[in-house]
Amino acid sequence: MMDWDKLRIFHAVADAGSLTHAGDILHLSQSAVSRQIRALEESLNTTLFHRHARGLILTEQGELLFDATSSMRRRIDTAAARIRDSEEEVFGELRVTTATGFGSLWLTPRMPALYAKYPDLKIDLMLEERVLDLPMREADIAIRMKEPSQADLIRKRLMTIRMRLYASPEYLAQRGTPEKASDLSNHRLICQSPNTPQVSAGAVMVQELLTHDIPSMLTVNNYFGVLQATIAGLGVGLLPDYVIEDFPSIVRVLPDLESAEVPVFLAYPEELRQSKRIAAFRDFVVDEIFEHRRRLQTAERER
Repeated sequence: MMDWDKLRIFHAVADAGSLTHAGDILHLSQSAVSRQIRALEESLNTTLFHRHARGLILTEQGELLFDATSSMRRRIDTAAARIRDSEEEVFGELRVTTATGFGSLWLTPRMPALYAKYPDLKIDLMLEERVLDLPMREADIAIRMKEPSQADLIRKRLMTIRMRLYASPEYLAQRGTPEKASDLSNHRLICQSPNTPQVSAGAVMVQELLTHDIPSMLTVNNYFGVLQATIAGLGVGLLPDYVIEDFPSIVRVLPDLESAEVPVFLAYPEELRQSKRIAAFRDFVVDEIFEHRRRLQTAERER
C-alpha cells in the first residue's frame, strides 16, 4: 500500500518541477523531499523522474502517477468544498472564470453587491479566453459566450449580447458622424485582433466592416483595450452592447449595423449542485442581469 504522505510530496515535486521549490511549498528541506521521493521509487520499483541540471522531468511512469495524484487532489478539493458549504453561511473560495472583456467591464464593477451580502467569500476570478475545464476542476463556475459542450455541467442561459459600433462625442465632433457603412472609409476602426480568440459574431462583423476599405485600424487583444481607445477618441470601436450602461459617454454610431446575437451561459459541474457558494454567485449574477436589462430598457425608452 502506498504512503499518502509520500504521494503528497511526489505531487508537489512533479507540480513544481524541482526538489527545492517543492520543499519551500511543503516547508521541508530539499534532502527530506529527496529521501521521500527515493523511498517512493523504491517501493514502486521504478524511476519517477529524469534528473536534469535545469530540474526534474517526469518519466512515463511518473506521468501515470501524476495523473492519478492530480485526480485524487481534484476529488479531495471537491469533497472539501462540499464539506465547507455550511447550512447557513456562504464562505470560502470560489474560482470563477469568464472572458477578459465581460469579466473586467461587466462583472467586476457589480461585485461589491456580492461581497456586501457575503463578506467572507474568497473569489479567484480568472479572466481569459481559454475555456477552462470545469469537470476537471480548473474552475468552479464559468460565464461563457457560447453554450458549453461538456457533459455533466449544469448550464443556464443568462442573456444575449450583440457587437455594435461606438465612438466618443469628441471624436465625432472632430471627424463627423458616419451616416452609412461606406462612410467608415473615412474613419479609424478599433476592434479585437482577428487572430485572438473571440466570439465568432464579432469576427464576422469585423470582416464585413473591412469590405469598406478602412484606411486605419487599431486592433487590441481584448475589449477593455478597445473600450479605452474608443473613450480616448482614437476612432470608431466595435464593442459588446453591455458596455453602454456603465460608459454612457460613448455614442452608438450606425445603429442599423450590429452582429448576430451572442448567447451568454453560466455553467458549473453537476457535483457542485448543492454548493452554497455556487448558488450565491449564480443568484447574484441572475439578479444583476435582471437589473441590467431593466436599466437598458428604461434608457432605450428615454432616448
